[in-house]
Amino acid sequence: MSGNNEAELIELAKSGDLKAYEQLYRKHVGKIHALCLRLTGQTELAEDMTQESFIRAWQKLGSFRGDSAFSSWLYRLSSNVAIGYLRQQNKWRMVSFEESHHQATIGFASIHEEAPDLEKTLMKLPDQARTVVILHEHLGYKHAEIAQLTGIAVGTSKSLLSRAKALIQNN
Repeated sequence: MSGNNEAELIELAKSGDLKAYEQLYRKHVGKIHALCLRLTGQTELAEDMTQESFIRAWQKLGSFRGDSAFSSWLYRLSSNVAIGYLRQQNKWRMVSFEESHHQATIGFASIHEEAPDLEKTLMKLPDQARTVVILHEHLGYKHAEIAQLTGIAVGTSKSLLSRAKALIQNN
């Protein structure tokens, strides 16, 4: 085994090879943790959601068909894990932008810029707005997919994204 071929690692992991799965874990854990941190806004919870995501990925690995990149499949699965947890814990509530951002200063002009302040900026957004921004702008989900995943209306998803972008650009 070369150890570098992700498709080979996936096939080995599907057949129960824990060492191959560990290599996949090591390759992707940083990005999945960053995603979970962005979605939850809490370090300890992000660590729990990261671990839960990889447990769920191991359990569902047989359903990965390779239609998309493994990382895309893992991001989608991890998003589902984190958002599902937040909804289950009743942490999924609407917070007005005014309530959450009375004097927030956000350090970049465009949501598309990769700036050092990105994490800080995202954490200043209300939970639902942050989730919509991450899912739409960073992961490429469509509003209908976001609505299905989160349980919010398509119009609410669009509104949250628009208001989050305006807040970011105006500060």
